Amino acid sequence: MNYNIRGENMEVTPALRDYVEKKVGKLERYFDTTPVADVNVRMQVLNNQHIIEVTIPMPQLLLRGEEVHTDMYAAIDIVIEKLERQIRKHKTKVNRKFRQEGSLKYMFKNELEPLEDSRVAIEDEDELEVVRTKRFNLKPMDAEEAILQMDMLGHNFFVFSNAVSGDTNVVYRRKDGRYGLIEPE
Repeated sequence: MNYNIRGENMEVTPALRDYVEKKVGKLERYFDTTPVADVNVRMQVLNNQHIIEVTIPMPQLLLRGEEVHTDMYAAIDIVIEKLERQIRKHKTKVNRKFRQEGSLKYMFKNELEPLEDSRVAIEDEDELEVVRTKRFNLKPMDAEEAILQMDMLGHNFFVFSNAVSGDTNVVYRRKDGRYGLIEPE
């Protein structure tokens, strides 16, 4: 794996770089062959909060984790646990759905140890079950009106029909308090 580690508002020390490479390198044990992928790590310090984002784009799979903590080393440990959980979840999903040769299933090793906490395993499987379906008419509006509607309802996101393009769009509230817009290509 190729590591791209950068820091914002902080200096990435050799010790910190080695720690990240050692921890992310442990993810290789989940794959039959070492994946050829770039590991993008962004570390940032904002108001005594240490933020780490790890993104590993691979063919047919994107691993991404983000964590905010008061200690950078603890944040690294927690984000690696998140990535391991994602790998296990994908492995379970792939084994359940795709049985043919050449599928994503053959990217992972078959001997994955079970999750330490069985409650987490049950929660991961429950996440795949649809427990409620909602239907509603998409009213044509612009992004600003959709943000106002979202705020009035007290939701974190709002689905709407773009009045200009006619496409289905989503506005959402970001962690930093600003807004994002998702639109199809």
